[in-house]
Amino acid sequence: MAQINKPNQYFNTVLYTGTGSELAITGVGFQPDWTWIKRRDAVANGGMFDNVRGATKLLSSSQTDGEQTLAQSLKSFDSDGFTLGTGINGYVNTSGSTTVSWNWLASNTTASNTDGSITSTVSANTTSGFSIVSYTGTGANATVGHGLSSAPKVVITKNRDGIGNWEVYHGSISGMSGGFIELNQTTAFTGGSYGVWNGDPDSSTFGIGTNVASNTSGANYIAYCFAEKQGFSKFGSYVGNGNADGTFVYTGFKPAFFMLKNIDAAESWTIRDTKRSPYNVGTIDIFPNLPNAETTSGGGNFYDILSNGVKLRGADARQNQSGQNYIYMAFAENPLVGTNNIPATAR
Repeated sequence: MAQINKPNQYFNTVLYTGTGSELAITGVGFQPDWTWIKRRDAVANGGMFDNVRGATKLLSSSQTDGEQTLAQSLKSFDSDGFTLGTGINGYVNTSGSTTVSWNWLASNTTASNTDGSITSTVSANTTSGFSIVSYTGTGANATVGHGLSSAPKVVITKNRDGIGNWEVYHGSISGMSGGFIELNQTTAFTGGSYGVWNGDPDSSTFGIGTNVASNTSGANYIAYCFAEKQGFSKFGSYVGNGNADGTFVYTGFKPAFFMLKNIDAAESWTIRDTKRSPYNVGTIDIFPNLPNAETTSGGGNFYDILSNGVKLRGADARQNQSGQNYIYMAFAENPLVGTNNIPATAR
């Protein structure tokens, strides 16, 4: 498997300050297909936008609401970023607000996919292992084509038409295909046969059951799918050691983005990135399941971003409680060693 040597061609974090007037955000380095925006300095729900649903179509990871069309939200995806309208409800462009955007590249196009029993609309990047998938539920066990040519390790899906939780499939959780964990909740992983997923994904499709969260007859859904790619992404798990000199999580690259969740206890999902917290020891966290502003973590949640992974420096239950199980999603800033034989460094 070829290594990705320039991860910022496929994922990039961009910080900006809102103006309350139409605002072009540049510096992404590509035309994003999925942009996830979160205000940093005040309480405000985050907004997700993608090229499959189309600009102005907002979903929030901290809400169960269906999709909203907001003309003054993200108005267009551009060659080096995106353009925001005047903003609404604090989502994307409040005057003076400090804001983070996480941006992923898919294909900049969409295609019909008939690999599954449900025909889907897909924007897929097989190089980076990321695809955006739109499908309509049937209410019966089904498969959905994802377009990645390799099995996704993570799938996140949401009902666009009505109230419902964000369901997360993570391949590191034993029994994941029967149980569920939710991006908008703090709750632990719930095992059993709940019909959210139906088996594990394969190289062509992911399976959905009969649960309304993933497959109501006639309802429209969006799914974000991620397959691991060397030097770019890692989706794994670890066990906390409860020590202030905490667990080391090996990713094989210097992470630019690291999202984690305690799956044994009611704790928030936590996102860390090297743009908001550029130096070690890292202290700045933000929570995708909450509208809260970002926080400067206490010592129990300090961390280091290293050339080959993340070192947890604290024993808080959110990141490193003894014997507790955690899952994570990581995207690279630099591979450990690129084809030019220049090693990545810690910060």
